[in-house]
Amino acid sequence: MSQIQFPPNPQAFNTLVWEIIRKIPRGKVASYGQIAKMLPPPAGVYSDTYLEFGALWVSGAVANSPEDIAWHRVVNSKGEISERDGLEAKRHQLLLEEEGVVFGVRGRIDMKKYGWNGKIKSKTS
Repeated sequence: MSQIQFPPNPQAFNTLVWEIIRKIPRGKVASYGQIAKMLPPPAGVYSDTYLEFGALWVSGAVANSPEDIAWHRVVNSKGEISERDGLEAKRHQLLLEEEGVVFGVRGRIDMKKYGWNGKIKSKTS
């Protein structure tokens, strides 16, 4: 495993992640890895390294997001809430449930049903 633990310019990377999260509609979720794939590797970072760390860096951006970011719309690739602490996980689930997202008996979200396809709905459609 490489030693790079943070993107070279964390604030710029985080800002790009937050721009994507702002586009996720209510009642939909995206995975950390999905968001990472929507962004090019930061300058000076090899593609292989970005593949290894991109989702982790997105997770860091989500954890540091400002109040206006719907951070709860980001889950892991299994459709699960990534554990930080029990209270935060419960809040995460409640916020998604308020938007109509349903969790299965194993605590997973059906990513085929609730996963965001990355497309932005136009206001006229």
